[in-house]
Amino acid sequence: MRDAQHSRRATAALQALSEQDPALATLSLWCRHRDSEDVPMIATAGRDIHYGPEFAALPRHLQIGLVGHHILHVALQHPSRMAAMQERLGPDFDAEIWQIACDAIVNETILAAGHALPRPTLTLQSLLGQTGPQALSTWDAERLYFRLYASGGPGRGPLKAKARDAGFRPDLSPGAGEDAEGAGDLDEGDWRGHMARAMALGRSSGLGLGAIGARLGDLPRPHIPWERVLRHWLNRASLQKPGPAPLQPARRWLAMAGAALAQNEHMPPWQPNLTAPRPQPRLMIAIDASGSIPRPVLARFMAETASVARRMRAVCQVVVFDTEIRHQITLDAVNWRQTLANLPMPEGGGTDFRPVFAQAAQQRLSGLILLTDLDGPMPTHAPRLPVLWASHDAGAVTPPFGRLLSLLR
Repeated sequence: MRDAQHSRRATAALQALSEQDPALATLSLWCRHRDSEDVPMIATAGRDIHYGPEFAALPRHLQIGLVGHHILHVALQHPSRMAAMQERLGPDFDAEIWQIACDAIVNETILAAGHALPRPTLTLQSLLGQTGPQALSTWDAERLYFRLYASGGPGRGPLKAKARDAGFRPDLSPGAGEDAEGAGDLDEGDWRGHMARAMALGRSSGLGLGAIGARLGDLPRPHIPWERVLRHWLNRASLQKPGPAPLQPARRWLAMAGAALAQNEHMPPWQPNLTAPRPQPRLMIAIDASGSIPRPVLARFMAETASVARRMRAVCQVVVFDTEIRHQITLDAVNWRQTLANLPMPEGGGTDFRPVFAQAAQQRLSGLILLTDLDGPMPTHAPRLPVLWASHDAGAVTPPFGRLLSLLR
């Protein structure tokens, strides 16, 4: 059963940390350190870091490294971000892959800061063959999660086995936990402020985390999940705009005509009434089937798109293409999950966007979404409809028109 008092097992390591790494020591003040018999070594849940019996038996330098590891889990908001990812992705979310991504980033950071960790140690180098400042600045937990999820092999079993061989053990829980007074967790804004102050203190000392903090790509920052961006774009694209009704006079014209008749003046110019169009909005989702986009990302994107289209009562078409259109179906708002599961997805070959835009030009669409790596011939002129390019490699190529959306977060 957890002791609600401050951890005695971690006291010596935390005191030593204040001399060796001012940034981590400052961040530790915002964590809750608890001794626990429910964990063998050490684990994190929300802001709580639990220290088990095996932690007390470790050498001091390994205790310091492990404390720093879990302080970073809390400061980088890995438990709360884990809960947010689980809510976003639903049953597709793999909590173990998320923890592997977080541990690789945190361990690489702790080692770069000059601390020690028990061996073997899971790092970015052991996972991806990348190490040093460039690796730390390249990856955040969300991007690395999607990379590992998409390339982890059948059921991601080989990746998980590789991580376990490198020393990975799950040590995160999305649960927030509460202290004896029932205080809740700090929000994202609080943690960004704490991180900024801690990094400033660390840089002034030139020790530990402060010496590399500016290169850490996983620092918490506000961002909008691409699903929310997509939902907002779809709502705007499918918004039914009022159109003129030639046989119905506008109320303003009726008032002006009445005044003109009463004063024996000329009739005002005709103004038709505006009415909302009756046809449903029509959306087209074009899937690049060249095999360069991870299939798990496409599945989540299609599920979110179908869900939004169903709520908006929109007619949603799905087009599978490479150098030409291979399949074209209308997404059923009731059986969309089964429809997408049975949708043939050819792999390989090149990409040509021109047949898709030619097909879109023949229909009255409210918007066009393309899931692609942006590698292929594009039309030279923008179509007369909103276009959204959704890419897992956003930034490599800039499309000549439309909005570009990254699927990496």
